[in-house]
Amino acid sequence: MVLKLSIDEELCTACKLCQQVCIRDNIIVEDFAVETESNCFECGHCMAVCKAGAITLKSFEGHEDRISEYNSREIPVDYDDLLQLLKQRRSVRWFKNKKVDKETFDKLFEGAYYSPSAQNSQDVEFVVLDEKLDEFMELVYDIIKVQEDEFFRIKEFGDYLKDPSTKEFHPLLWGGKQLILTFSNDKTSAVIANTRIELLAYSLGLGGFYSLFILKADEIDHDRLMEFFPEIDSSKHMYSSFIIGYPKVRFRRTIPHKEINVIYK
Repeated sequence: MVLKLSIDEELCTACKLCQQVCIRDNIIVEDFAVETESNCFECGHCMAVCKAGAITLKSFEGHEDRISEYNSREIPVDYDDLLQLLKQRRSVRWFKNKKVDKETFDKLFEGAYYSPSAQNSQDVEFVVLDEKLDEFMELVYDIIKVQEDEFFRIKEFGDYLKDPSTKEFHPLLWGGKQLILTFSNDKTSAVIANTRIELLAYSLGLGGFYSLFILKADEIDHDRLMEFFPEIDSSKHMYSSFIIGYPKVRFRRTIPHKEINVIYK
């Protein structure tokens, strides 16, 4: 049996908090905590809840700089501030002639680092397209052009590639020059991770929008699309495409939305 936890018996106070939060029933506590099975999926709840700091995950040894103490009763962002950020969020399609640098991207991906994932698989991967963006978009069109009779936007995209003077803006990227693609075996994990990136982007004065047309390339011919990304496990799918940049237009007010339907049963 391969144990995944390091438990310091001398530090352990046998409070049983770790046993209470383990959803796999992988810990029992008598004189001290003991890992009983090999079905731990390294969620880290036991490590996060331990008052004495007696439990660590073996797989993350050497990453102690990632561990920080906090008071769970003190929420760092209050409801009104977070709601106001969500209210001010707009899809941004017009950007300044200024690219996002790697240091800023690293700040954004820090949010994805802490993003939840299905079964704690942590399998979400990202690609930032910059220098190869045009090459990638040509591939996207070559795949999705089979639907240009169904979607006029795809037809416009093809016309633009043949002659950019036919449109003031790129039909799919608009004013965007950089693109974040998110890959995973689980769609929900990918979307949640990219949403966290998006919200952090707005906090840094950035903006962007999602493109469903780019995602069609994965839906139509996944294998061909993945040939462009040999670094990514080909079993994973491209579940999010987010065009990002510095907004050229600043909005002044929130826009009402349709009422959402909530059912309580």
